Amino acid sequence: MQRLLVESLDTHQEYVPYGERPEWQDLTPIQQDEGSLAPLAPIMYGDEYKDSTNYFRAIVQKGEYSERVLEITEHIIRQNPSHYSVWQYRYDTLLAIKADLIAELELMDEIATTFLKTYQVWHHRRLLITHLRAPRPELMFIANALQADKKNYHTWAYRQWILAEFNEDELWDGELPFVEQMLSDDLRNNSAWHHRFFVVWESGVRAGEEDRETLVKREIAFTKTKIARAPNNASAWNYLRGVLERTSSPFSVLEAFVTPYAQPPSPEDESEWVSDDEASSTKSPTAKSSDLAETADDAVLDLENPIPSARAELPCPQAIEFLADIREQSAQNNGTTARSDIDEAIKLYASLATKYDTMRERYWEFRQREASKLIPAIA
Repeated sequence: MQRLLVESLDTHQEYVPYGERPEWQDLTPIQQDEGSLAPLAPIMYGDEYKDSTNYFRAIVQKGEYSERVLEITEHIIRQNPSHYSVWQYRYDTLLAIKADLIAELELMDEIATTFLKTYQVWHHRRLLITHLRAPRPELMFIANALQADKKNYHTWAYRQWILAEFNEDELWDGELPFVEQMLSDDLRNNSAWHHRFFVVWESGVRAGEEDRETLVKREIAFTKTKIARAPNNASAWNYLRGVLERTSSPFSVLEAFVTPYAQPPSPEDESEWVSDDEASSTKSPTAKSSDLAETADDAVLDLENPIPSARAELPCPQAIEFLADIREQSAQNNGTTARSDIDEAIKLYASLATKYDTMRERYWEFRQREASKLIPAIA
C-alpha cells in the first residue's frame, strides 16, 4: 500500500490517499480535464493535491452536501487557500447541512491567520458573519491579525466591511483611537491613513462630530503634526490633500504651513540631515536652535504650523508640489497675478524634475506642460 509522506500545517503525518479510505470507496475520482491537446505548460500539482481535487470533482458531480465534503474541502484549502470553487462549495454545504457556523468561524480564525493575504479566506469569513450577525468580536480578531501584517489590504478591507455592513455606533466608537494607535506604531502605514479617511469622512455624521468645521480643523492639525515628524511621508501629504478636496477648501489655506517644508536647507543644516525614520523617532517636532534664538518678544512657536525638525531632509518634494498646486489654483482664481502664478508653478515643477524628484522627471515635465496650457486661458 502506497503512502505519501506530507507536511501539514504544523505536524508531519502520513497521508492516506482517498481511494484507500473505506468511507470514500463509493466515489470514482475525476481527473482534471486538460482538453484534447496536451497543455504547453502543465501545472506540476503534487500527488496529494491531485488526489484530493480528483475526489472533490467526483463529490461535486454527485451533488453531495455532507460532513465529508467539509473534510475534503478543508484538506484542499490548506493546500491551496485560493481555490474559490472549493470555498463556494464548502459554504453551500455548511448551509445545506445546517452546520455549526460558530465552529466554522473558529476554524477560520486559524486559517485566516495562516493565509492572511488570500482574498477567499476573508470573503468566506464575510459570508459567515453575514449569517451570524455578530460583528463585535471581529474587530478584536482583525486588530490581532493586523499585528502580523499591519498593511494587509484584505484585512483592512474586511474591517471596513464590518463597520459599513453593521453600522453600529458601538463599532464606530473605537475606530479613531484604533487608527491613531496604528499610525503611532507606523506613521507611514498608508492603509491606516486610508482607514482614517474612511472613518472620518465615509461613516456619515456621527454623534459628537456634527460641527464639520471643527472636524476639518482637527484633521488638518493631526496631519500637520505627523508631517512635522516625517516630512517626506507621502501618505500624510495625500491625506492632507484629501481633506482639502473633500471639503472643497483651497490649498492656499495651508501655504504658511507648507512653505518651510519646500525650502532648501542652509549649508550648515544640510550637513545634519537625517532620514525621516530618525527624525520621527522624537515624540514631537523640534524647532531649529536658530529659530528659537530670538528676542523674548518674538519667541513664539507657531503651534498651528509646526515646523520641520532641525535635521529633516528638505526640501520635501510633496511640499514643492503642494505649493505648485497653490499657484495653479491662484492663477485660475486671480486674473491680476495669474501669469506670475503659472510661471512660479512651472518653476517649482522644473525643480522637481531636475533636482528634487528626478525619478519622476517625465511626470514633472508633463505637469509643466499642463500648467503652460493655462496661460492662454488666463490671458
